[in-house]
Amino acid sequence: MRFGHVLVVGAGQMGGGIAQVVAASGRRVSLHDSAPGAVERGLETMRGSLTRLAEKGGADPDEVLARVEPVDELVPADLMIEAVVEDAAVKANLFHRADAILPPEAVLASNTSSIPISTLGAATGRADKVIGMHFFNPVPVLKLVEVVRGKETSDETAEAITELARELGKTPAVANDFPGFVSNRILMPFINEAVWALHDGVAEPEAIDTIAKLGFAHPLGPLALADLIGLDTCVAIMNVLREGLENERYAPCPLLEELVSAGKLGRKSGAGFFIYSQ
Repeated sequence: MRFGHVLVVGAGQMGGGIAQVVAASGRRVSLHDSAPGAVERGLETMRGSLTRLAEKGGADPDEVLARVEPVDELVPADLMIEAVVEDAAVKANLFHRADAILPPEAVLASNTSSIPISTLGAATGRADKVIGMHFFNPVPVLKLVEVVRGKETSDETAEAITELARELGKTPAVANDFPGFVSNRILMPFINEAVWALHDGVAEPEAIDTIAKLGFAHPLGPLALADLIGLDTCVAIMNVLREGLENERYAPCPLLEELVSAGKLGRKSGAGFFIYSQ
């Protein structure tokens, strides 16, 4: 399979980053987001990222952005990569619509960080061509792509997406279809336990993150990482883990839920465990 034209759905920090790396690989990208102004904001963010990379010898920003076309609706393409809100019903609806619009041979991929791929495949008539392609934030910088095989994903689809990840300059790692896959089954309980340490008064946020960074050689502390991911996304992933694995040990800490209810979602809202300038 060759993916010369890629439809990216969702122009937020993940979708915009995915569109950027796909366009930088020389491919044509159609970028769609139903939220007013989202694509324009995504293109501005991409330009800033590409400009910084160009200063270090990266591709010309204008040349890369010329390969990204904003579209108002889903359009036929060789591959769709979905990066919308972490909500199973929203994603399943999108996959159902994409199944009717993209050609039968097209692959439908999701950037979901926790929702079972087989659930998304069941919303289509091509479960063998549905797969997880989980990038990490910031997408233009981090090398990992978690390739997640649904129960009906074909070998051909998995091999094609694994090869595409390599062509995008990423390192693919294949996982099977369980809630949270590998990355978030490990990461989210770690973040959640750091939130519990704060909730219980064990230490202040700065101390918790300093201990993790210097003690575990992590580049970013768990609370700052949660702010980067988005606290609402962390809660959504924890709930997928709790429900999918039927284990209350994955329940999000009440403090995490309180912050989300207060609109403190992390970097994207300007405040979470830490305060950020817009």
